[in-house]
Amino acid sequence: MRAKFNWSPFRCVLHLHRALAGVHKGMQLIFRLSLLVCLGFCLNAKAEGKWVSLFNGKNLEGWTVKIKGQPLGKNFKDTFRVEDGLMKVGYAGYGDFARQFGHIFYKDSFSHYRIRVEHRFVGKQIKGGPGWALRNSGIMLHCQDPKTMGVNQDFPVSIEVQLLGGAATGKRTTANLCTPGTNVVMKDKLVTRHCFSSKSKTYRGEGWVTVEVEVRGGEVIRHLIDGKEVLSYQKPQLDPRDADAKKLIKDGKLLLEGGYISLQSESHPIEFRKVELLVLEK
Repeated sequence: MRAKFNWSPFRCVLHLHRALAGVHKGMQLIFRLSLLVCLGFCLNAKAEGKWVSLFNGKNLEGWTVKIKGQPLGKNFKDTFRVEDGLMKVGYAGYGDFARQFGHIFYKDSFSHYRIRVEHRFVGKQIKGGPGWALRNSGIMLHCQDPKTMGVNQDFPVSIEVQLLGGAATGKRTTANLCTPGTNVVMKDKLVTRHCFSSKSKTYRGEGWVTVEVEVRGGEVIRHLIDGKEVLSYQKPQLDPRDADAKKLIKDGKLLLEGGYISLQSESHPIEFRKVELLVLEK
């Protein structure tokens, strides 16, 4: 007697279709869940990777001025002011510069970040400004708290990304390094010289120049122009030989892992169009 089977070709195809449909639905669910997870990661990365402007283009909100010989917060002769959407550094009413170096500090401290500053030198240096300060300013990183600065202190203990404009002739690099009250490591050696030149070209005239700096706490700092590295160094640290730095050393710790950001007034007018910051993961 022949065995009877109810599995006709049609029913076999139907069972196979249902099985595949179940697998298809499972795959769809996995795909949708994966998409949601990826979307969450992308949105989080976008939030973490957003450039923010520290200067609002309207006023000096969020910034505090410290000028040598003046108490913290006194903006002597409106050295720092906002006009036409620019932060301008000028010396109208000074008469003579008389070594009245100034800095304007942002309200928050940072450790791991990228900072991008668009600036240009304009006009002439004020009478009494040092010769080395011609077309000279700086972005000061890992600064001491401005509240700890002495009334007659020239510069905050910090790492200075030196901004220089070129003269009519001759080579003059920018995005250099100067070290008020600090030292750094280069090629695995502690270096104690005050200033170091970058590999940048010379920028003359009154055109806008953008300098970017990548800061990785107490590990490494890189200076960049047009996306290209022009200088790098490691382990920024307090200089125990410096009188101002000595006051900041606690329990023998020298390494600088973070601090405030400030911009300079050094006797030559300068304008800042953008001051932007991107926080990096530690």
